[in-house]
Amino acid sequence: MSTASAANASTSAGPAGRHASGRALLEVRDLVVELPVEGSLRPVLHGLSLSIQPGEALGLVGESGSGKSMTARAIDRLLPPGARVRGTIRFDGRDVMGMEGPELRRFRTEVAMIFQDPRAHTNPVRRIGDFMTEALRTNEGVPLREAEHRAIQLLESVGIEDGPRRLRQYPHELSGGLLQRVMIATALLTRPRLLLADEPTTALDVTTQAEVMAILDELRREMGLAMLFITHDLELAAAVCDRTAVMYAGRVMEVRVSSLLHDDPLHPYTAALAAARPRIDATLPRLAAIPGRPLSAFEAPADACAFASRCPYVQEECGRRQPELVELDGGLTRCRRAVELRGTLGARRA
Repeated sequence: MSTASAANASTSAGPAGRHASGRALLEVRDLVVELPVEGSLRPVLHGLSLSIQPGEALGLVGESGSGKSMTARAIDRLLPPGARVRGTIRFDGRDVMGMEGPELRRFRTEVAMIFQDPRAHTNPVRRIGDFMTEALRTNEGVPLREAEHRAIQLLESVGIEDGPRRLRQYPHELSGGLLQRVMIATALLTRPRLLLADEPTTALDVTTQAEVMAILDELRREMGLAMLFITHDLELAAAVCDRTAVMYAGRVMEVRVSSLLHDDPLHPYTAALAAARPRIDATLPRLAAIPGRPLSAFEAPADACAFASRCPYVQEECGRRQPELVELDGGLTRCRRAVELRGTLGARRA
């Protein structure tokens, strides 16, 4: 799918980048996550808020350590033991934080996770068929033969032929690309309403990445699924997502219609990420780089902008006050100079 196609798909966005179709399918408000590290709790998410409408694809981008994967795991209640969580997560109006037992298992069939490393999330001593059909048989009571039939159909839809033979194989007998397609088919097998795709093509070569993303995007649109798509690649997010949220140090810094994110970013961090991308339409002496190093969430100051030490537009006030996430030009941004810098940040890439 091209960036132009993504732009067309995003025209239904309303004020603040939210779709105008009614109640959000997923709504996260003021989410704080702390994890135990060396005997003390350290924050990895600071008051994160986002929403996804039915059928919408929201991209989540940012440098490593910004909290992207932790956001997806918090939504699906897959945090490690000892994690402390505050805030609200609502799925189709239901309180996810209060779910337990059978209700939580049903929720995880409606909100399916696609992990970035399929070999780390499959059992090497269990056959592909057992892995794919376990949720159907355990949570929904689907008979084995019916579950295998549905699995074979989905394997065909993701481009894997000879499904019966594949179900008998073990993970080590499949290439990385085939195994990731199995992961996608497995996620879709329970007929979810929301996909949490955590960098699903990171471990694949470029050609296989394109094939897998095309399959995932096509199936998502055919089935009318919503998706939270986590990636480091701004252009990939623009191609497959209606809106994109940019994270830094455990906070959302900007939310923007994806087609505008490159040419008209609202936050200096987004502009810096876009400028650091290689270009095929120009020859540059060297790639642009963001100075300094990215901060982890637990290093970020509570009373100052986390990006201040790396920002070319920093002012003294930026180091004394935490900016709020405010609406601007149909999007959201966390920058006290946003109105002043409006329309100028995209020029840094030229």
